[in-house]
Amino acid sequence: MTRCPGSPPWHASSGKHNKRGHKRHFDAAIFAERSGTIERVFAWEDTFRRLLLRFERISAMHYALKTLAYTMINRRHYCRS
Repeated sequence: MTRCPGSPPWHASSGKHNKRGHKRHFDAAIFAERSGTIERVFAWEDTFRRLLLRFERISAMHYALKTLAYTMINRRHYCRS
């Protein structure tokens, strides 16, 4: 079997190559905690109808409304009487 000139040798193109960097560490408990928090924030965000569908054409206005919504969410969460 001949190989085209300029093509890599068979072992380089087989899809097995060394990965650089450190090995990623996966912790199921941390993942479960963070995914629950993210889903909760999205559920709180869905209570603001104006943010469900983006009606604003100016992105700064949409960002301001999101900031206001998150401020109200945090105020409601941390300032319970």
